[in-house]
Amino acid sequence: MKFGKPGQITLVSAIALMVATLFTACGTLNVGFLFVATNKQAPGQIEVYEVNSESGALRTIPTSPFPSGGRNPVAEVVSPDFKNLYVANRDDNNIVQFGIGTDGKLYPQSTINTPGSFPIALTINSANKVVYVLDTLQRVGACSLTNPCPGVLASCNVNANGSLGTLADGTYQCLNSAALQLKPTDAKTVLTPTSLDLLANGSFAYVSAYNSDTNVGYVFAFATGADGTLTPLNGGLPYSVGSQPVAMASDDAGATLYVADKQLNKISIFGIQSDGTLALQSSAATGDQPSALTLDGSKFLYVTNSGDSNVTGYAVGAGSLSKLTTSASDTNPIAITVDPKKLGFLYTVNFLGNSLSGFQINPNTGALINTQNTPYASSVQPTAIAGIPHGGTTKAK
Repeated sequence: MKFGKPGQITLVSAIALMVATLFTACGTLNVGFLFVATNKQAPGQIEVYEVNSESGALRTIPTSPFPSGGRNPVAEVVSPDFKNLYVANRDDNNIVQFGIGTDGKLYPQSTINTPGSFPIALTINSANKVVYVLDTLQRVGACSLTNPCPGVLASCNVNANGSLGTLADGTYQCLNSAALQLKPTDAKTVLTPTSLDLLANGSFAYVSAYNSDTNVGYVFAFATGADGTLTPLNGGLPYSVGSQPVAMASDDAGATLYVADKQLNKISIFGIQSDGTLALQSSAATGDQPSALTLDGSKFLYVTNSGDSNVTGYAVGAGSLSKLTTSASDTNPIAITVDPKKLGFLYTVNFLGNSLSGFQINPNTGALINTQNTPYASSVQPTAIAGIPHGGTTKAK
């Protein structure tokens, strides 16, 4: 049978529609987006990667990277509804809100200044009501990097449109804060804050810090109100923890806090009591200069060792860790995360390697296998990672 011109056009249109329908029905293998901050350029950049559900391989979306809205982006967090990405730009003392498109593209929405100076960490509560920011210094008097003062933990209300802060004196501000002082009356001893952890239920927050003069590390504990109020625990005194704690992670049950010490090359394991106070249970050795921690469910914990350029895995026990495996990453890993759809992939951010390394987690043993085509190139000097799931299809395993 031969078709005339109009018939040919109709046939081509019908075939195109059928192909599009089939493609939609089959879906896409992209099951998540990863957002990776890089700080070499000014402003900083946010790379956006698609996660392949079958191989765990990453590829940047066509319009990546996106400007971070400031200099030296070092921390990120996504909202629990996956609609917003918040980025802390250290050298501009701000947090930028980005709307996240269904295709992973980022759209800047609002900017707020942090209460202190040089923000280094962000987290958000599961109710999507409060963002917490950790600042290196308070913004008081002549306080500066050359004339330092104690840092500060602050909370910022999340508004209905995802913007941050409460309107006060004509500007939006983060109104609740707590100084990170060695004693409530000691505003002179300088402790360098390093990391922030909020329990999954949002009830308690923890901040790690260290004194570079005495080589003593600390962890501060706070009760967190639904409105972001911060109440110091342990009489307002921090817990002494090693020499240089730099990273923390807590389990979903809110029962255990893991603290990595960069100088002592170990993880301290604390039991979290019902009132949020901490009790040391045990410790586990790491590689050289541990830099970041993440949990894969309740079975495995992984730590990046920045000095060794590798990842060590542990089996999680009751108040203990048992070393399982060590796998090479690219150079100088400083951040780590599991894939946003929790399919069993793990990714490290490699600061000096200018890349991400990908691994597949054996669900039975915790062993790591390189994902396809790892490592994945990034812009220069990646610093932080966050991700959201996407509605792609997954292969039964």
